[in-house]
Amino acid sequence: MSFAEVVEGSLLETLSAFEYVPLGRLVFGPGSLSRLGELVRELGGDRVLLVTDPGLEAVGHPQRAIHFLTEAGLAVAVFDGVEENPETRHVQKGVEAARAHAADFLVAMGGGSAMDCAKGINFLYTNGGSMVQYRGFGKASQPMLPSIGIPTTAGTGSEAQSYALIADDSTHLKMACGDRKAAFRVSLLDPELTTTQPASVTAVTGLDAIVHAVESYVSTRRNPISQAFALAAWRLLEPNFSRVLDDPHDLAARGAMLLGAHLSGMAIEASMLGAAHSCANPLTAHYGLTHGLAVGILLPHVVRFNAPVVGALYADLVRPSMTNNGELPADTLARRVESLLQEAELPTRLSDCGVTREILPILAEEARQQWTARFNPRPVSEADLLRIYESAW
Repeated sequence: MSFAEVVEGSLLETLSAFEYVPLGRLVFGPGSLSRLGELVRELGGDRVLLVTDPGLEAVGHPQRAIHFLTEAGLAVAVFDGVEENPETRHVQKGVEAARAHAADFLVAMGGGSAMDCAKGINFLYTNGGSMVQYRGFGKASQPMLPSIGIPTTAGTGSEAQSYALIADDSTHLKMACGDRKAAFRVSLLDPELTTTQPASVTAVTGLDAIVHAVESYVSTRRNPISQAFALAAWRLLEPNFSRVLDDPHDLAARGAMLLGAHLSGMAIEASMLGAAHSCANPLTAHYGLTHGLAVGILLPHVVRFNAPVVGALYADLVRPSMTNNGELPADTLARRVESLLQEAELPTRLSDCGVTREILPILAEEARQQWTARFNPRPVSEADLLRIYESAW
């Protein structure tokens, strides 16, 4: 059953039971960063640890955040030891910074790595132990600090999720550590903050958000709420991806991408992902391949693999202008994603990224162990995952 059929009301009697719990408040709009101090005060904060990416200092975003926080009379310390795909060692250093400042509030500013690292810090600062103890969901027994997430990229949608993705130092494989107490109380979306992204970052983060929308729309845990978020996200992201690449200062397009990424994050929280993400994580672990590029290359092949099971759902995502006569919706959708990679001047094959054919069986074995594989709409075996890798190679 597609979300469109639910909206039309023709199949309401066939809906399965589900539960949806909203996580937090959304504040959206150009210039909304100026409200940061007011929002922290409203939530009872006094001593703030700002968790951010060191690269943002060059464009002044952390300095502006500090200004608005101190203007509100708040004590602020900065932890900028966040790196891409944060590992347990980054989280531990952030915990030390939080303790040194006696923080009672966390603000995360940056991409998904800053968001995830801040959530990881919150787990350990308030509940102790190590990140591996929180792998899974709902493992934190003590209250956690209130927090605000401020994305500067339109990508992961991590600010809309209760999970932190933290890589284990020894294996570099990501652990999903989730708890509703770890979710940001407020997601502050200011499109102006995304205009400073390099074109390469705009491209790979935008692809990540697009893949989130597509995979969450068809996952086995999909429901009318998650599909509403995913479909709205797709309709914001797909036409505006090219616009932000062509004109980085198009604030309307930037806003659409930022909101679309957030809605994709909300869809993930309510429904999970699929095989493209399972296949992408080992590529990042072995080759350092940027996550957005990895999922972008893999998605067309996963879509074609899933077509016999959810081809009708993929049809909901296809605009009339995308279609070729007689082409199946899944093929149209896969072709559109491939065209987005080409527009961004990114590789479309794993072989173009330095991935060797000989490692594909190892990647398939590791992909099978990833948690998102179990939510793929068509069951995937290790042999299936290998065939997906081979088709993308």
